Amino acid sequence: MAQPATHISPPLKDELDIVIPTIRNLDFLEMWRPFFQPYHLIIVQDGDPSKTIRVPDGFDYKLYNRNDVNRVLGPKANCISYKDSACRCFGFLVSKKKYIFTIDDDCFINFSSHRYVDAVLTIPKGTLFPMCGMNLAFNRELIGPAMYFGLMGDGQPLADMMICGLAASVMLVGCGFQVICDHLGLGVKTGLPYIWHSKASNPFVNLKKEYKGIYWQEDIIPFFQSVVLPKECTTVEKCYIELSKLVKEKLGPIDPYFHKLGDAMVTWIEAWEELNSPRQGSTAQPNGFEKK
Repeated sequence: MAQPATHISPPLKDELDIVIPTIRNLDFLEMWRPFFQPYHLIIVQDGDPSKTIRVPDGFDYKLYNRNDVNRVLGPKANCISYKDSACRCFGFLVSKKKYIFTIDDDCFINFSSHRYVDAVLTIPKGTLFPMCGMNLAFNRELIGPAMYFGLMGDGQPLADMMICGLAASVMLVGCGFQVICDHLGLGVKTGLPYIWHSKASNPFVNLKKEYKGIYWQEDIIPFFQSVVLPKECTTVEKCYIELSKLVKEKLGPIDPYFHKLGDAMVTWIEAWEELNSPRQGSTAQPNGFEKK
């Protein structure tokens, strides 16, 4: 007689938050339901906070909008990007889980391509790479403070998007992240993605937003290749503060944006320490719209 299949609990069910930045209804979750439904979602609504975002029934989630960002962070809210998917960083701040997986709302399940080897690669030490947040997972407890996507979007000369695979925004994030991981002896892995990115935005509009960054790459890449963090930087926070100083000093002469970015990097670390200090307690949660 056939026996019932053994129930297998979803991996890391109580240790993982899924962070989704969005400006639209999250109908795409229906395709991901078998994978995402067991987990807690943190939805960061970008743009107009008065707009209602529809989330399919059956998901355990907490939704934050710009009003929540301003209320939780106060004067530090200016470090969180507006009208850009880099607003996902707020979800990293308020999560209390060990791991984060973040995905964009225009990414769908895809069949694997057999043109490439299906393998996971450890990025070699000293190798820089662009890191986009649309399909990304990380150990929040280990490297969370370095997962800042900078000042992107409305009012900024950069956008968090890929142009020919090498947007300045993703170079800034990925290179800075890799420099810190190399310094602290942490590993970074990449592999063959299993998503189909059905880009919801206009690529020509995006290119206009990113054009300065295309030129800046000529300075950004050599800058990160030459960065050496002092041995006194023994934590992610200390590394990031030191990196912010170097960004202002070395890249600041290129454009005032980098002075602004350096200040925002410091503000980000201050916000991280404020929301994640031991006195906050493991159950402390900023308010937001929650549904189970």
